[in-house]
Amino acid sequence: NRTELNYTIAQNYPNPFNPITQIKYSIKENGLVSIRVFDVLGKEVAILIKEEQPAGEHGVNFDGGNLSSGIYFYTITANDFHQTKKMLLIK
Repeated sequence: NRTELNYTIAQNYPNPFNPITQIKYSIKENGLVSIRVFDVLGKEVAILIKEEQPAGEHGVNFDGGNLSSGIYFYTITANDFHQTKKMLLIK
């Protein structure tokens, strides 16, 4: 009994983090996936993923070691799916 895959992006773990956190996500269909990280001013600070990926569950680590403490946002774009979540870096 296989569960139906949807497009999701989980809250990063651990959160708050210092300096590495993991972001898990799933995509319903094969396609171009991008996960990008932005600061509170909307400036892009990292591109974690930007590639064709197969449908399924995936994960990526984010190392914020070169960033200052604060709130960051991560956004997934996959086909027509877009979602943004917030994470907190504390050094």
